[in-house]
Amino acid sequence: MRFKFALAGALAALLAAGAVQAQDFKPRIVRFGYGLVEESNQGRAVRFFAKEVEKATGGKMKIRAIGNASLGSDTQMQQALIGGAQEMMVGSTATLAGIAPQMALWDTPFLVTSTQEADALLDGPVGEKVKATLEPKGMVGLVYWENGFRNLTNNKHPVTKLEDMNGIKLRVMQNNVFLDSFKALGANAVPLPFSELFTALETRAVDGQENPYNTVLSSKFYEVQKYLTVTNHVYSPWIVTVSKKWWDQLSPAEQKVLRDAAVKSRDFERQDTRQEAAKALADLKNKGMVVNELAPAEAARMRDKLSSVHASVATAVGQDLWQQAQAELAKARAAK
Repeated sequence: MRFKFALAGALAALLAAGAVQAQDFKPRIVRFGYGLVEESNQGRAVRFFAKEVEKATGGKMKIRAIGNASLGSDTQMQQALIGGAQEMMVGSTATLAGIAPQMALWDTPFLVTSTQEADALLDGPVGEKVKATLEPKGMVGLVYWENGFRNLTNNKHPVTKLEDMNGIKLRVMQNNVFLDSFKALGANAVPLPFSELFTALETRAVDGQENPYNTVLSSKFYEVQKYLTVTNHVYSPWIVTVSKKWWDQLSPAEQKVLRDAAVKSRDFERQDTRQEAAKALADLKNKGMVVNELAPAEAARMRDKLSSVHASVATAVGQDLWQQAQAELAKARAAK
C-alpha cells in the first residue's frame, strides 16, 4: 500500500511539473535569419536548431528559418535585433566589431592554427567574456558556430607570394581589421555586404574575395572565380544571437530551451562544417578552380606584414583580453 501511495505521489509530481512546464511555453513564432543559402552548413544547422526547440517546447515555439539574406545583410539583421524587430540570427562576428569592439579579437589574422585551438578559445572564458559584451548593446550571444579558415580567391592570377596581392581589388567584410589587414598586404580592399558579393564578382566590380571552402562552394563562387589560394589567414566564427528586447520577455524555461538547443546546434554545426570542408576543396578543384597552397615562408612574410594590425587589435579589444587570449592559446598548444 505504501508503495502505491509513493507511486501515485511520484506520478502526481511529474504531472504537476509537466503542467508547470507547459505553462512556461507560450505559442511563439521566432524569425531566425541567416545569410547563406538554405542548402549550406548554416542552413542545415538552423534547421537542426529549429527541430530541437520545437521538440523541447512540444511545438509551442516554432523557429522560422529565413536564409539567403532575405531579412537583410548581417549588419541590417543586427540592427533589427537591437530594435526588437527580429528575434534571432546567425552571422559573422566580424560585422559586430563596430558594435562591440572586443569582437575584433576573432578577426586577428593568423591568431589560431587549428580548430582545436579555436574551440578552446571560443568555448572558454575568453569566448564567454567577448559574448557578454553584446548584452549592453541589445543582443544576447548564445554560441559560436564555425565558418572556418578563410582562404583567398581571385580572377586575376594565382597568388603564390606576398607581391601577388598587389593591386587585387578584394571584397572584404565591413570591418576595420579586415580592411587594414588586406591594405597592409597590398590589396585594394573593398568593403561589401556578403549579399552583394556574387554580383560584384560576376560583373568584375571586384577581382576576388576571401571565405572558407564551404562558403565558396555553397555560394557557387567557382562560377565567377578562377584561382584559389589556401592561406588559412583567419579562423572565422559565426555567432548565434538573440534580440535582448525579445529575450527579456521569455520565461526562464524558454531561455533554457534556446540555450540548450544552441549548444546542441553548435556541436552539430561544427562537425558538419568540418566534414564538408574536407571534401569542399576537392569539389572546387573538380569544378575547375586552380588551387595552390601558400608556402609556409610566404605565410610568415604575410604575418610579419600584419604586426601593426595585431597591435591595433590588442589596443581595440583591451590589453587584458588580448593577453588572456594569448595565455589560453599557449595552454591549448601545450596540451596537444
